[in-house]
Amino acid sequence: MATTTFEIRVTVLTCTNCAMNIERTLKKKVPGVVRASVNFAAEHARVEYIPTLTGVNEIIHAIEKAGYGAIRPEETLEENDAELKARNAEIRDQTRKFMVGMMFTIPLFFLSMGRDFAILGPWSHAAWVNWLFLALATPVQFYTGWDYYIGGWKSLRNGSANMDVLVAMGSSVAYFYSLSLLVHPALGDHVYFETSAVIITLIKLGKMLESRTKGRTGGAIRKLMGLRPKTAILFEDGKEREIPLSQIEVGQVLLVKPGHSIPVDGTVLEGASAVDESMLTGEPIPADKRPGDPVTGGTLNAEGLLKVEATRVGKDTALARIIRLVQEAQGSKAPVQALADRVAAVFVPGVIAIAFLTFLIWWIMGGEFVPAMIRLVAVLVIACPCALGLATPTAIMAGTGLGALQGMLFKNSEALESASKLDTVVMDKTGTLTRGKPVVVNLRLLDGRLKDEEELLRIAASVERGSEHPLGHSIVGEAVKRGQELSEPQDFHASGGLGVQAKINAETVRVGKPDWFRQLSIEISGAEDDLSALQGEGKTVNLIAIDNTLVGIVALADTVRPEAREAIGALQKMGLKVVMLTGDNVRTAAAVASAVNIDEVVAEVRPEEKASNIKRFQDMGLKVGMVGDGINDAPALAQADVGIAIGTGTDVAIETGDVILASGDLSGVPGSIRLSRATMKTIRQNLFWAFFYNVVLIPVAAGVLYPFEFLPGFVRQLHPILAAFAMAMSSITVVSNSLRLYRAKIE
Repeated sequence: MATTTFEIRVTVLTCTNCAMNIERTLKKKVPGVVRASVNFAAEHARVEYIPTLTGVNEIIHAIEKAGYGAIRPEETLEENDAELKARNAEIRDQTRKFMVGMMFTIPLFFLSMGRDFAILGPWSHAAWVNWLFLALATPVQFYTGWDYYIGGWKSLRNGSANMDVLVAMGSSVAYFYSLSLLVHPALGDHVYFETSAVIITLIKLGKMLESRTKGRTGGAIRKLMGLRPKTAILFEDGKEREIPLSQIEVGQVLLVKPGHSIPVDGTVLEGASAVDESMLTGEPIPADKRPGDPVTGGTLNAEGLLKVEATRVGKDTALARIIRLVQEAQGSKAPVQALADRVAAVFVPGVIAIAFLTFLIWWIMGGEFVPAMIRLVAVLVIACPCALGLATPTAIMAGTGLGALQGMLFKNSEALESASKLDTVVMDKTGTLTRGKPVVVNLRLLDGRLKDEEELLRIAASVERGSEHPLGHSIVGEAVKRGQELSEPQDFHASGGLGVQAKINAETVRVGKPDWFRQLSIEISGAEDDLSALQGEGKTVNLIAIDNTLVGIVALADTVRPEAREAIGALQKMGLKVVMLTGDNVRTAAAVASAVNIDEVVAEVRPEEKASNIKRFQDMGLKVGMVGDGINDAPALAQADVGIAIGTGTDVAIETGDVILASGDLSGVPGSIRLSRATMKTIRQNLFWAFFYNVVLIPVAAGVLYPFEFLPGFVRQLHPILAAFAMAMSSITVVSNSLRLYRAKIE
């Protein structure tokens, strides 16, 4: 059955278990949901469903019923700002609750410590002081910490346990034990209100910092959104008026003044300017724009006044499509995330079991309730699955965000991960290693009746004015570029792809292939050496004759991209095998391969055979990346482990590859692989520290180091307050490490 997919922002997530809760709820309780993936760090859900069985409203209702929030998908690009507002609201809420916690916890902590260390005097041991401690601890417990009770209850109600359960249990044990001492003084007089308050406040500090740093990982989206102007100048009936961006329609004419952003995708009608496209393509040099040239919404008009006809508006613009692409990539789950998810699913129940086992062992062996209780609280508080849940998605968000700012667009996190494993890169030739457009590279005079090569070009271009052949257009284009005035051809005739002829100034001029001249019995023996040399260089050669006398040669070639050799060298230095795959003849392919320093060439391959050649490499055990320039390479791009499309970030390129190089610059190929490797290195670091932290510190909290008297006391007897601080810092460490990706060198 046909399915559809949509993205939705989800809120009130506290750890990766919450994300898995939503996934389970949607799969089990909403008929028609085929697949659901929730990214904890990005706070996004991607849901694939059968529209005949369910809809967006039912899915949102299920998320809300499970105890989480959902922001409905917006219809216009401007309304995506709702996500930023929601994140800012969350940061404000976390900050407010932390500040309230600090306001009550600081005096409580110092009063309690002052009494324990006999600094405050006998009055601090009066019975009313414990009631003061209760008054200070209660707002922290049930205002600052209320989120943990709500989150824990929702999690248990959905048949699982998350971080909130651990925090709520740990702090509640200390709080309610202390409350029981107030109600029944015979049980003891040493309360632990400061322990519960400090635990909650420190963890809230961690959540506040985490929400702020998580927001920074999505900075690329906000930068891209910030490129679009809020309004545009409509030119209608000879008058100018400013209108909101949302009101622009296809076909309307807009004025773009110097220094203003181009509001939508369009075509230049009047004016000339240099347009800064660096934020979309990563290319720092402004692109010259003249009438007939396309422009992209969000790019900056640097110089002249442009009159632009809108061709794509709203969600159809290239910028909107790129933003959606980055959002989908940041919201997707990388395969490496599966390990963390499996661990997180059993982590919290396992920690609760360890905590109670620790309590029983210490109570039975020591015979004292309070030390056993402190151990239980420490284990519950220190075991936070947040770091584990944040390890992969925050790195993915930072990596894909950096890529977007550099003009390297990853369609999903799987592509980002797969690119790090490549050992072979297969390159298409035409349009990828070369510009994809033949240009005149050689002119040679063979007869003295023409004064110079410029005259030779002018004569040839005058004949080719009547031609529809791409090579003819290239000859005409070169003449126009040199400012030549061309003659009007008379009696023009094309000979079936072999060549063209026409009368120029009453003389019959022919331009065409050597074989055509041989068929016409025109003497070309004097040009054979030149023909052989030029063709040996992979160039296409046309001869020029006037009244059956050979007068010259024009050679054309699809020139190699200037950055190609450097990009190939960079790939080879990274240990990658580089292969050229082309449908061109062996001689031309070899010439291009030699120019860019590629050793292995597969030539004369039909388009439908490209994919089978990629599979042949894969059958040899290689991880293959295919680099192509669009739709004719689509089967090979799809077959490859990672398809890298050279394009402009618009229709064809976005639909084709796993990675899109928006600038069309080949240096993006090694750059995207470097970024992928850097991201995966960061993920491995994050996962190591997340696992290491829990593997080491949970036993420490349980007291395994207590017998070693030579160790510091805070290590042997890990207090719950220190455990709370360590837990909060673990998440901040993981997110901060991911943010380091923004400083990674990928060029």
